[in-house]
Amino acid sequence: MILIGNPGNRRTSGLQAARLKMGLPPALELSYLELLEGEASLARAAERAGYAGISEPPLLRLDAPGELFEVERALIALGAPDACSAEEADRLLPYGGEDWRPLSRNNALRMQERHGRLYHPSQWFRGYCRLLAGLEQEARRLWAAPRWVNAPGDIAVMFDKRATHRLLTDAGIPMPRLLASPEELPDYEALREKMAAKRMHRIFLKLATGSGACGVIAYQTHPATGAEVAVTTMGMEHYTARPPSIFSVKKPYRYTDAKVIKPLVDWLLKHGAHAEQWIPKASYKERTFDIRQLVVRGEACHQVARVSGTPITNLHIRNERMTAEEVGLSEADRRAARECAESALAAFPASSVAGIDIALSNGARRPYVLDVNPFGDLLYRVQYRGYDPYEWQYKKI
Repeated sequence: MILIGNPGNRRTSGLQAARLKMGLPPALELSYLELLEGEASLARAAERAGYAGISEPPLLRLDAPGELFEVERALIALGAPDACSAEEADRLLPYGGEDWRPLSRNNALRMQERHGRLYHPSQWFRGYCRLLAGLEQEARRLWAAPRWVNAPGDIAVMFDKRATHRLLTDAGIPMPRLLASPEELPDYEALREKMAAKRMHRIFLKLATGSGACGVIAYQTHPATGAEVAVTTMGMEHYTARPPSIFSVKKPYRYTDAKVIKPLVDWLLKHGAHAEQWIPKASYKERTFDIRQLVVRGEACHQVARVSGTPITNLHIRNERMTAEEVGLSEADRRAARECAESALAAFPASSVAGIDIALSNGARRPYVLDVNPFGDLLYRVQYRGYDPYEWQYKKI
């Protein structure tokens, strides 16, 4: 295996530890940062390890690019308008067009880290798609039939909630109802008008390429008065002489003032957002929950209930993880969640692993797919048939 990720973090370390436990040799690690800085390439790594041109190519695994500011900065720089002129570089980008207030490559590389700040998510995603496209092209030059755990093109679609919603809806998989297409939602006023016109007074507005509750607003308006409530992990710092900064924190806040809500909504919409119906989730002791269901090679395996006192259930913001049994799910409910998740991954035939977020509606317990995470296998303290998530993948793949 060649493992493309951030060496030494909990994901890479967990994957390598699982290989050791399963009696497999260590994966050859290829650093995102070294790739982005031109100090490494897939071709050089494959040749050094004797993998280039062999009839049985190595398994290629792309891991999450997050948790390292230097990688984030380099991806934003790669997504800059002056970083690449070839249209082929953007072939995996699900939604084209220009990014809002793009940064030049040099300005991106001069950025300094501020914990929790959201810098330029749409340009970051463009840069990541360019990196994915380059790796895919390089693999095709090295091997006649490269073997990816998750294909780069699938990862690009999974990462974009707009593209995922469209793909799964077309496949007949239950999804929350779409409020409107991105083109119909240029700003806060258009969002509120569309909500009123469709009588959809409770929605989730999500940064199209965000993860871990980053850029999510649980938003509702009163149908008669227009009063609004937004629950979100987003915050904003205002300055006198420069644009405001957007931050993501690990504690959801509740806003009711339009002067606070409007700039957050506008910022999300400018960077690309997905707006969908707010499905009332199943509850446990006055808290709501949904299910993170891991699927490996078509089989639903590790399952975790994410329990929260707010509408936002992501484990990243320190919500409680419980078993399906602990929250009182019947075997029929658990099976419905598993089958729904398996159908979702089946819509990505070139991929083997994903964490699927499933909402079970309050009352009827009908399953809906909320998200497909290509890197959604970082699940602690949960086993399936005696294996942790990484061990099980090596057994199946």
